[in-house]
Amino acid sequence: MTTSDPNIPVTSDPLAETLHMLRLTGTLYCRGELTAPWAIAIPQLEGVMSFMVATSGAFWLELEGMEPRLLSQGCLALIPHGTPHTISSAPGLAGDPLFELPVDKVSERYEIMRHGGGGSMTRTMYGVVRFDDVAAEHLLKLLPQIIGIDAWDDQTGGWLQSTLRFIASEAASLKPGGETVITRLSDVVVIQAIRSWLETAPTTETGWLAALRDPQIGKALALMHRRPGEDWSVDTLAVEVGMSRSAFAARFANLVGQTPLRYLTDWRMRMARSRLIDTSDALAAISGDLGYQSEAAFCRAFKRVFGKPPGSIRRAEPGRAGAAFPEQRPARAG
Repeated sequence: MTTSDPNIPVTSDPLAETLHMLRLTGTLYCRGELTAPWAIAIPQLEGVMSFMVATSGAFWLELEGMEPRLLSQGCLALIPHGTPHTISSAPGLAGDPLFELPVDKVSERYEIMRHGGGGSMTRTMYGVVRFDDVAAEHLLKLLPQIIGIDAWDDQTGGWLQSTLRFIASEAASLKPGGETVITRLSDVVVIQAIRSWLETAPTTETGWLAALRDPQIGKALALMHRRPGEDWSVDTLAVEVGMSRSAFAARFANLVGQTPLRYLTDWRMRMARSRLIDTSDALAAISGDLGYQSEAAFCRAFKRVFGKPPGSIRRAEPGRAGAAFPEQRPARAG
């Protein structure tokens, strides 16, 4: 059976195709009006990434084991791994725990925080997002602890500056539908920040990014991503990319660290896991779409990858399209 994902544009650039697959869910956006002295301690947030910008004034960002970083107006910092950090009006201040601070909840995904000692004002934008797709599992492993971009620097091409100015304008007035505009633009900011990092990331000889950038192995990966339900074999993939079977298998394993069919199985199973969590699709439909002739064969493959049957995944994780913060995030009074 052949199943092609219509959301993936067919291009000659496998890396671009893969980036197009990135999906963000559960965006939560907080506008901060913070008066010195102030400090906020953000705990470990599993499975999410955070981004922050000073729209006026400046603030300090501190991560354990790293030098404090000053974020002046327009600078963006992205923390891809949910690492604990503190933002403050001055380095070294003890942070007040994030979840103990009151906010005004404008909507499910937009809130305003007013906090501090009454001194000089800093206005911030702070967002929390979750990636919700298979490609992100590979990509996130490659990202550094922090990605920083100077939005007012002309080298960014102006995209970040104009987008952040638009977000700041929407946040200041919050017209009807403004929170929707803000969260959608926040998604764009995160993906663009990752793209900017990829453009300057050190070139490596092996690994997932190196494989995507390889003309032939990248094409093979794109084919598997685009048509995961195809009855692929090492032979058919080698023919598609114009290599001998042995040369293709060796180069693929060297770059990716897995055999082609093991990679395909892992990719299919992670796609299946996303559908099990996010949809009510029948198991037979999922397994058929991913190229399995029987549910039994699909279930065996799923259990080999995740150590548990697919039904238990659906019962344990009945959906994740809600809030960006983990479920233990307490309600905060406005």
